Amino acid sequence: MNSERIQNALDRIDRALARIETQAALKAHSPVSSGPTNAELVARHEALRESVAASISELDGLIKGLEA
Repeated sequence: MNSERIQNALDRIDRALARIETQAALKAHSPVSSGPTNAELVARHEALRESVAASISELDGLIKGLEA
């Protein structure tokens, strides 16, 4: 990798870190959001996981049907 590409990569990393630091500072000074609670997120995750498992099971059945 030539030095210009390395410098460009380092510049992009620096800009990304600056954006992360800005967002972290904004988050630290913002009021508590009215977003979902941890328990709600866990319940949504579990429901999504069950839905995906059912879909995969259905796909497995379809694939087995094609192999027969």
